[in-house]
Formats: sequence, C-alpha cells, structure tokens
Amino acid sequence: MEHAQEHEACPEQTQRYCVERPIYNQELLQGQLHRRQRTPQTLKQKIAHSCRCTSKKAKSHLYSFLPILKWLPRYPVKEYLLGDIISGVSTGVMQLPQGLAYALLAAVPPVFGLYSSFYPVFLYTFFGTSKHISIGTFAVVSMMVGGVAVREVPDEMISLDYNSTNVTDARDTKRVQVAVTLAFLSGIIQLCLGFLRFGFVAIYLTEPLVRGFTTAAAVHVFTSQLKYFLGIKTSRYSGPLSVVYSIAAVLSNITMTNIAALIVGSTCIVLLLIGKEINDRFKKKLPVPIPMEIIVVIIGTGVSAGMNLNKSYKVDVVGNIPQGLRAPTVPEIQLIPAIFVDALAIAIVGFSMAVSMAKIFALKHGYTIDGNQELIALGICNSVGSFFQTFSVTCSMSRSLVQESTGGRTQIAGALSSIMVLLVLVAVGYLFEPLPQTVLAAIVMVNLKGMFKQFGDVTHFWRTSKIELAIWVVAFVASLFLGLDYGLLTAVTFAMITVIYRTQSPQYRILGQIPDTDIYCDVEEYEEVKEYPGIKIFQANTSLYFANSESYASALKKKTGVDPCAILAARRKAQKRHAREIKAANEHRKKAVLKLTNDVEASVKHEIANDDLPVNGKFADSGVQAVSPDEHEHFVETKTNIRSLILDFTPVNFVDSVGAKTLKSIIKEYKEVGVCVCIACCSGPVMNELTRLNFFDKAVTRELLFHSIHDAVLACQVKDGSAFTD
Repeated sequence: MEHAQEHEACPEQTQRYCVERPIYNQELLQGQLHRRQRTPQTLKQKIAHSCRCTSKKAKSHLYSFLPILKWLPRYPVKEYLLGDIISGVSTGVMQLPQGLAYALLAAVPPVFGLYSSFYPVFLYTFFGTSKHISIGTFAVVSMMVGGVAVREVPDEMISLDYNSTNVTDARDTKRVQVAVTLAFLSGIIQLCLGFLRFGFVAIYLTEPLVRGFTTAAAVHVFTSQLKYFLGIKTSRYSGPLSVVYSIAAVLSNITMTNIAALIVGSTCIVLLLIGKEINDRFKKKLPVPIPMEIIVVIIGTGVSAGMNLNKSYKVDVVGNIPQGLRAPTVPEIQLIPAIFVDALAIAIVGFSMAVSMAKIFALKHGYTIDGNQELIALGICNSVGSFFQTFSVTCSMSRSLVQESTGGRTQIAGALSSIMVLLVLVAVGYLFEPLPQTVLAAIVMVNLKGMFKQFGDVTHFWRTSKIELAIWVVAFVASLFLGLDYGLLTAVTFAMITVIYRTQSPQYRILGQIPDTDIYCDVEEYEEVKEYPGIKIFQANTSLYFANSESYASALKKKTGVDPCAILAARRKAQKRHAREIKAANEHRKKAVLKLTNDVEASVKHEIANDDLPVNGKFADSGVQAVSPDEHEHFVETKTNIRSLILDFTPVNFVDSVGAKTLKSIIKEYKEVGVCVCIACCSGPVMNELTRLNFFDKAVTRELLFHSIHDAVLACQVKDGSAFTD
C-alpha cells in the first residue's frame, strides 16, 4: 500500500503506455522495413576523399593542431587575466623547487630540471587542449627516467671508460644524453600515436592499475631520496629489486649519516607539512596557497650560504647552475635501440596521467579535451624540448591542483609559470647554487604524501571490487620489486587477464516476467517475478566467443535444468533396456512353446478330464503370454516439461565463429529433445556478424530471432497452444 501511495503521489511514475502490434520476429520485421540505399566507396574513392583539401577542412585541421588559434582571439582579458596571473605566479613558485628536486630523481644535474620546467610548459600553451593542467617535471616519470639513466650509465662504467679527472662530470654528461634521448624518443612515440588516432591506449591503464603503479613509484622515489636526506654516499640502483638494494645500502651506511643534513632536511619536512596542513585547512579563506616550497628553498639557501654548510659540515649542495639557456643540440640517436621499450612505457604512462587529470578538470569546468591532440601536444613538448636538454615530462598533479584552485582559467597561466622559470634561468639561477640537496629531498618526500594516501585504496577496493583490488595489488607489488618498467608491463598483462576472466566467468540468470508488464527480471532476485510454464528465459551478461562458448553452453544446461545430451543418453539407455526385455521375453516364449509341445497330450487329457476346454483357440491358463507387436515399438519416453527456451542477447556485443557454431549446436541439440530455442534482443551488429558467419540455414532461420523477450514469449505461447491474456 505504501508503494501504491507513493506512486499515486508522483504522477510521473504512474504514466502508462499501451501498444498494440504484431508479434515481431526478425523475418517479419525485416520484411516490413526498407533499408537505406548506400553506395559503398572504393578504396580509391576513400583515399581521394581523405586527401581532398578544402579551405574549411584546412582551417579545421589547423585549429585542431594549434588550439591556441581558436581560444586566444576570444580570450576575455578583463574576466580571465587577473586569475591567470595569480595562478601562473603561484604555480611558478612551485615549479622552481620541484624542477630542481625532480632532476635528482632523473639522475641529472638540477639545472636540467629547470630546463624541463620551461620549454615543455611553454610549448603546451600552443598545442594543449586542457586549460588547467600543469605540464612539467613529475616524480613518477622522473624516477623512470633516472632508472634508465643509471642502468645505461652506472658509476663503474664511467670510472673505467673515462680518463677525465672529474668522474662526476663525465657521468652526469652521459646520463644527460640518455635522459634527453629518452625524452626525444618518448615524444616521437606520442606524436605517432596521436597522428594515428591512438588516444584510446590510455584506457588499458585502468584507475586501480595507475594508482597501484604510482604508489609503488612513490616508494621507489622515497627510498631514492633517503641518501640525499641523510647525506649518505651510496650507489643508485635500477631494475628488479632496486628498492631492496637501495634500502639495504642506506641501512649499511646509516652510521655515516651527516647530522647537519639530517637536521636541515627534518626542519624542512616539518615546515612543509605545516604549510600543507594550513593550505588544506584554510584553502577557502586563503586568496592563494602559501608557497611553502619556495619559502623553504629560500630559507635553506640562505642558511647554507650563511653557515657555509658545504665546506663546514660537508653537506651536499646543488652546485653550479649555468646562467642563460643552452644552444639546441641533437639527441644521441645511437642510444635509441637500448631504450626503446623504456621510452614506450614512459610515453604511455605520461599520457595516461596527463589525460586523466585533464578529463577531471574538463568535466568540472564544462569543456572537452581531445585525447589524440593531448598525445600530439605531449609529443611536441618532449621531442622538441629534448633538443634543448629537457627530460621526459607529463602533468604534475600537485601543480595542476594549485593552478586550478588559484583561479587559472586558460593555458595563459601555464605560460606565465614557465616565464618565471625562464627569469630564474637567465637572471638569478646562480643564487640557488648553495641550496642543500637535503632540502630538495625533503620537498620530494613531502610531495609524495598524496600518493602514500593511495594505500587507502586497499580497503576501498576490498569493499567494492575484489578484481580491481587484485589489479591494484599486482601493479603495486610488481612495480615495487620488478622495477617500474617491468612492473607496468606485468600490471597491464594482468589487467588484460582479468578482462578475459570476467568474460569467461559472467553472471548467468533465469528471467521471469513482472506481472502485467513486458519487463523481465531475475527470478532469484525479486519475489514478484514469475516464470511462464514450459518457458525458460536465459541471460548471460557477456558476449559469445571462443573463450566462453563452452561455459555458456554448460551454464545454460545447469540453469535451465535441461541437458539434451543427458536426455538423449537416457533415451538410448531406455531403448537398450527395453530391447533386452523384449529379447528375454521372446526367448522365454520359445522355451515355453517347446515345453508345451512335449507335454501337449498330457495337458489336453488333463483339461478334458476337468471340463476345461480351450477358449477362442487358446488355453485359459497356459502360463505363456503373447507379446503384443506394439510392445516391440514401445519404450520408456524420457521427456522434459520445458517446451521453449529463449536466449536473451541484450548484453551480447559480438559473436565469433566459435560462438556461432556453439549457438547453432545448442539450437539443434534442444530441438532433438523437443525444446524450441529462440533468440531475443539481438542487436543489428550481432545480426550482421551471424549472417557473415553463415549462421542461418534451412534449420536455423531468422524466424527464431525476436525483437524483444516479450515477442519471443508470446510466440512460444502461441506455438505451444497456451492461453494468454495480456
């Protein structure tokens, strides 16, 4: 009653519709429809059409390749400029210390982090479609770059192959070459994927995979910064178990900790955490976030210079920062074969992080982004930037949040932040030379706070999806112990396996009707849902193809309770048993006749003496029963009370040749036991696939396919002669 009253109170929920139409199967429906005439284009015509150039088409391609031409002329200066300036300055003061810090992760001198914070950011202004993301150095990508650089240029190789008196300079030079070539190659890969419209590759990096991967990367980054934070001299490791080797190296040299570096780093961490807490707690009241990172850099630089920490306490500092910009140089092309796989991983991870963040902001602010153009934009940022000594970049989550929250409205904010980095490079870069490396390590460690919070995903996915939890755990464990490159490959492979697992292990349901409607739901889920006598409606929430065809047929038999093979086997067994019974009866009759022949005279005398004459030519009690001719044809009939079976194809997106053969086999097997199989809700593309696979023949016609489940039910009832009242 309560439900009825609620429905009466809501007129929108009590609206009804009544439709009277024939029962449609595909044969009848297609006969009443007229297909549109389409003239297929030849390959030559398609090529000619794609190569045809008109002014409108050229303008569209130009605006797509250079989005700035579209939005800049419409830029509302009075409304947007102030917010973009504030946002650009706020992001720029974050970009300076992060550029210096992430250069350590990339195993290159800090100045190259500043280059990577200028050129790519400025280029993205012209080619990017997102108005809010901040392109530049990012911890995960920088860590991947550093791993490749250390693997290709270990300390031992430099000391053996170089006669230079300054082994560190020779090592840094070679590692810069590796990092720059890696940026060039990853950019070329992104450009190729973008021009080939392969922006969809990011969908294979599902959210649990990315979060598990970045959490493992955060652990890698944290352990790599321990030696800078503690002021310990250890080698940097890459590859499988590198995080274990790094921790072991730090622990074995823990007694060599530089106390001054530890105090400075710890103080910076405390200040940064306090600043972040204030920004988070009072973000609605603060006009702009407190730029705690640049404040810590300035204080750390001042203290280091004033107390001469490098010479007095042996605290490692940033060192030489060349003034001005470097002349463009060509990357080392001969390194490409050795780093191709790493470049591919960096290209995909970088794009995935950038486009996922861009989609979040686009959805929030009501505009769209072009995934393929984002690939092209990142490709240009990396490939062109590599000629100016930058390493691979992507979107920074922390800077993007600051850029958006401080009022940034367009790509102008990113351009202004890059100009701030440029001013440091050409004018005041030398002031940061006394900056202790432990300060940069503290900045990196504190910025990992958000990634470490992703450990909370374990409890979330435990409650929501065990499969996504498995993806997260595999991505984390594999990336942690196998390295970021092999870990990513393992995680993607496992994610693909889960897709196969889901299609091979779908949910199977028997549907029934909600009374007085044409709506069909799971009979096990709702009490009101009822099944029609003699009709079973089967649904599997998956497509039908080679990997799950066998399980589909097995589940169909189990859920409907009708196994044609078992019924036919039972029939054959019954026939054989009855044949044996007939044979035994006939043999018994022959023996009885023979016995009667031998004793006929005695039997006749006995019957006459007792006045018991034959009746109709037969003895009333001869002890022999004649076998009726009908009994030779009669056997125990094994039947099922199911007369019709309807397969709901609503969730089916495609059928391959194996699936079509399985479906045809199901129809024929059930037909042999007197069960008619129909298919309902088969989509147009699936119909076309079945036609191409020669599914239809004289035995399996389109008359077995129905437009809806209700059409199929009504047709089955008519065929079975059941009374139906709607």
